Amino acid sequence: MKIDLAPADEYTVYSKGIITSEKQTILTNLYQPIIGSNATILYLTLLNDLKKNESNSYNHHHLMTLMQLKIEVLLDARYRLEAIGLLKTYVKQGEIDKYMYVLYSPLSAYEFFNHPILNIVLYNNIGVLEYQRLQEYYKLPRINYKDYQDITSSFESIFSSSVNQNLLFDNSNIINNQKRSIVVKSDIDMDLLISSIPKRLVSPKCFTDEVKELITNLAYIYKIDNLNMQGLVRNSLNERGLIDRNDLKTNCRNYYQFENNGRLPTLIYNRQPDYLKTPLGDDSKLAKVIYSFENISPYDFLKKSYGNVEPTNRDKKLIENLMLDQKLNPGVINVLIDYVLKVNNKKLNKDYVETIVGQWKRLKVETVVDAMEVCKKEHKKFKKIIVKNDLKVNSNIDENVPSWFNKEQEKNSEGLAELNDVLKEFE
Repeated sequence: MKIDLAPADEYTVYSKGIITSEKQTILTNLYQPIIGSNATILYLTLLNDLKKNESNSYNHHHLMTLMQLKIEVLLDARYRLEAIGLLKTYVKQGEIDKYMYVLYSPLSAYEFFNHPILNIVLYNNIGVLEYQRLQEYYKLPRINYKDYQDITSSFESIFSSSVNQNLLFDNSNIINNQKRSIVVKSDIDMDLLISSIPKRLVSPKCFTDEVKELITNLAYIYKIDNLNMQGLVRNSLNERGLIDRNDLKTNCRNYYQFENNGRLPTLIYNRQPDYLKTPLGDDSKLAKVIYSFENISPYDFLKKSYGNVEPTNRDKKLIENLMLDQKLNPGVINVLIDYVLKVNNKKLNKDYVETIVGQWKRLKVETVVDAMEVCKKEHKKFKKIIVKNDLKVNSNIDENVPSWFNKEQEKNSEGLAELNDVLKEFE
């Protein structure tokens, strides 16, 4: 249930755990590429409110002032924290609504990288290079113990005199780092799924809450119905009658690829990750073009470029390959599409696209601005490659270039207007 939020509405912050500086680093490194900077700052601001010695009851105007955000942007940031499992919200309605914000600790790096949904979304948002950097940052060091002897003291050898008495205090209410699960909706009927598998095949400990959550998440990601999930679960059982979590992930992924001609879940509806976007504040026409490239998905951009005509399966597959196989970011792909369509009479030539992509990968192009600059600088080289390889593209390649090639952007209003007509509803 969503309730309209007003600046005068009050809130109080609580926490389900001790949120250490290490967990705050994980929030920035792993969560921020998914939830964006506004949601990250909201989490840290609420955490700061909680840590203050004074009463942690405020109104939402306090948040708006500190974060310099409008109420609707603040509300969107809150929804993102709720959806990702970092916040739970309660409300008591009245003349002035009162909210309780309960903060949950971020997952550990190990839990995050092994989460069936968060791991995939992070990879899709930041690309292979940044993903590998983060993996390296959180990787356990490899220690060579060869020629060393373990001489570590045991507990009882040092503290045996300290455990002679029984402790009678109840410690069940001591703070603990509880974590919120991400709630997703799938078509899986868990009771039906469990009852469909013969009891002789499974251990009574097979379907734990964690395993049920994994099944639901995988069904959501890979669009698997109840009947097919039954078979995938049975194929993932080990000799002890338990589900091998890694086998289940692999089997679900292989099933999806088999059903979709080897493709993984489509990414063509994604947009440029927030951390790779250009800071706002520039009101020039060129800045508006850059903003448009960054805030529209490759699918929508291609569709609008074709006059709202659905792109062909061939074109959609080409874009998907650019994201999955070539690891190009969505905004970069939009620049590529705009360039190729302009120089080639609104046709995506696969060979020409792959020629450009090879160059961009070597130059490690990640942002829209980088892509536009490389396009301008490498244009003559691309033309030579076309002639050398006899690629069938428009012969008037020098005359038909995107409007943003022109350094005098403000004077080139006709070309910019054409691009803005394509992008205006996505700004």
